Amino acid sequence: MAENPFLIKNVDALQVLDSRGDPTVEVIVVTTGGGVGRAIAPAGASKGKYEAVELRDGDPKKFCGRSVLKAVENVKQFLGPAIQGLDSRKQREIDRALIEVDGTKNKSRMGANAILATSLAVAKAAANTAKIPLFVYLGGVRSRALPIPMLNIINGGVHAGNELAIQEFLIVPHNFDSFSEALRAAVETYKNLKNYLKQRYGASAINVGDEGGFAPPMKRTEEALEAMMKAISMAGYEPGKDIALALDAAATQFYDEEKDVYRIDGKELKPAELLRYWLELIDRYPIASIEDPFHEEAFDDFAALVRESKGRIFVIGDDIVVTNIERLRKALQHGSVTGVIVKPNQIGTLSETLDFIDEAKARSIVTVISHRSGETEDTTIAHLAVAVSSIFIKTGAPARGERTAKYNELLRIEHLLGTEATYMGKLVKLPNVS
Repeated sequence: MAENPFLIKNVDALQVLDSRGDPTVEVIVVTTGGGVGRAIAPAGASKGKYEAVELRDGDPKKFCGRSVLKAVENVKQFLGPAIQGLDSRKQREIDRALIEVDGTKNKSRMGANAILATSLAVAKAAANTAKIPLFVYLGGVRSRALPIPMLNIINGGVHAGNELAIQEFLIVPHNFDSFSEALRAAVETYKNLKNYLKQRYGASAINVGDEGGFAPPMKRTEEALEAMMKAISMAGYEPGKDIALALDAAATQFYDEEKDVYRIDGKELKPAELLRYWLELIDRYPIASIEDPFHEEAFDDFAALVRESKGRIFVIGDDIVVTNIERLRKALQHGSVTGVIVKPNQIGTLSETLDFIDEAKARSIVTVISHRSGETEDTTIAHLAVAVSSIFIKTGAPARGERTAKYNELLRIEHLLGTEATYMGKLVKLPNVS
């Protein structure tokens, strides 16, 4: 009998760089059938405290303490040997083995960066052995809908050096017949925004932040929103009707726990005042979603926004749920979210990520497959978004190679699908748009 070609023959790892020049883990898995899977772990700047823990060496003489040589060695010495000889198609069994080797609740012993890169590399090796695209391997022949991109084109918060409290101002091109048309409209808007910012604020305003969005010297939220509305119109599209807006507040970053206030737009707002502020913004602008509008423990404040907004926006949780089923269930008990961010490195394995997505979808919660601010050229999340029929993908501005890698991969997937491809913007009506 011929040998099973899907058996894991070899697992290797090395230290590579992410988009911030920080080291991260790349894992290579090879099967007996010659299939090869490579995956690289990303890293976040704005992190929820319940995220799985990435392992870094802490040696100040190497990459300013950011090296990941311990995590690389953990792949070689512990994680790789634990899965060698297993069938690469048995993702759940393999991920369980990785979790058991680590033995901690938050993956801090082996490192979530080591575990995630290994988990994803296994899936890519299995797909490569089967000679099918990763999105088909994960989602089957029904996977044909391209997600609506949410593009962060103005940066604030910890992603930029300006005075904007809100971390991300995003455009959401939805009213288009295809992903490629939507992306074109986003690029045109981005370029018009660049021209507008340069004329209004000077050449330094078009410096970009971690995710490719501009970081102009703005102080108030409305400045950024007005600039985006202007850019959409300049590009020949109608704000709201064609291209909606979205916010990632990342409110934990501007919350003062001692005083129980949020510092935004030069003011200190109590939770009830911030709630009113969000409601005023969605009255004035075609904002389809607000991510992390309150701090990561404010389940009841999130729920108040869900109630008071009356379905006019998606209230999206990131730091409050961190791609963790237990946190998602708590949020659902409180009625805190109508959408969730999905970041595989927050939980640490592919199968746990898929379980989280299944739980969200079973409760009619919108999913947003998301990058991290410290990204790489790895394109797994593009395939994941199509595989699970996610309505949205969030992977930065249409600039910087680590961001455009995902958009280009989605263009390739659309091209491969041909006439079978459809676009989520045609299938889903966004809230708060004309």
